[in-house]
Amino acid sequence: MKTIPYAIQWIDQKDIRSVTKILKSNFLTQGPTVELFDRAVAKCCDAKYAVSVANGTAALHLACLAAGIQSGDEVITSPISFVASANCVLYCGGKPIFADIREDTINIDPAEIEKKITGKTKAIIPVDFAGQPADLKKIYEIAQKNKLLLIEDASHALGATYEGTKIGSGRFADMTTLSFHAVKHITTAEGGAVVMNNDHFYKKLLRLRTHGITRDPNQLTGNDGGWYYEMQDLGFNYRLTDMQCALGLSQLPKLNKFLKRRREIAAAYNKAFSRYDEVRFLPDAPQVRSAQHIYVLMFKRNKFSVPRKTIFEEYRRQGILVNVHYIPIYYQPFYQKLGYARGSCPNAENYYEETVTLPLFPKMSTADVKRVIAVTEKIIQQYRKVRS
Repeated sequence: MKTIPYAIQWIDQKDIRSVTKILKSNFLTQGPTVELFDRAVAKCCDAKYAVSVANGTAALHLACLAAGIQSGDEVITSPISFVASANCVLYCGGKPIFADIREDTINIDPAEIEKKITGKTKAIIPVDFAGQPADLKKIYEIAQKNKLLLIEDASHALGATYEGTKIGSGRFADMTTLSFHAVKHITTAEGGAVVMNNDHFYKKLLRLRTHGITRDPNQLTGNDGGWYYEMQDLGFNYRLTDMQCALGLSQLPKLNKFLKRRREIAAAYNKAFSRYDEVRFLPDAPQVRSAQHIYVLMFKRNKFSVPRKTIFEEYRRQGILVNVHYIPIYYQPFYQKLGYARGSCPNAENYYEETVTLPLFPKMSTADVKRVIAVTEKIIQQYRKVRS
């Protein structure tokens, strides 16, 4: 039986040739391809600057450092995300504060954000879950009213739009973080970026990704000669290599093609599953166009005779390698040790109990899509409660 993963990268011969060219060059890392990729990412997002880094987690970490997050600061974020969206705050000595999600979009609820703001709050990190931007305008207005920074976690949302503007353009965020992991919209294998329009953040991020060091004559406090550099911040080795940036440069022109296919698959799923009252999916909000990173299908607990675990395992038996995105971050043992309590975000917890992530990636064939639909329909019919 052929298995269908929930996601997989799409690498072609042009991508391979791009990387091979770098392997034959003088610069495998710290060369000119990095700056070319940074510029291409900024242009793709309609932003002034992009700083590529080792992965999406590094992007979040450095964005928090550039924002000045430190011990005693609180940062409000969503519990339905990968742990990096909150861990980045802990890395800086701050405290993540989880605000509940909206049931319709699974994105952080602006009204819940307002409830969580205290005198210690320094920033907000909304997450564009599944590729659908959060309610950024409302959240940005809340941030400005309370003099908070907004760091948008758009790891799922490269290519999405909000109110007609590209995610990453900076219209409703001080900084936006991206991920180029293998299952994302484009890939550099591992990789990420911070996108922004602010000169101060840009210069700070350039230093932070390279040990806090600068060679820029305009930033140096002294100069002993042509070899001279200064470590001005406690930074990290979060650089992306020229090999990875070459792959990214080859992938970026395919983004629209990849997005088109993702949206076609999501539309086929929506059409098929809209016939069933037992499940629900995430339609695009009126002001957004989702990048369709993942497709989550929620199996309403009161409509099924078996728990979600049984449904998950049945998919796997059928060769459909579904996943679950995500376990609420504060459920994790590490966060439990820090004192985070279950029950604090009921919408997030209810969502977690019902959700399954179906395969969605551009390389899926039409036959693959039809098979996922057929297996899903069989599962719904097999396990739904008998109507009286």
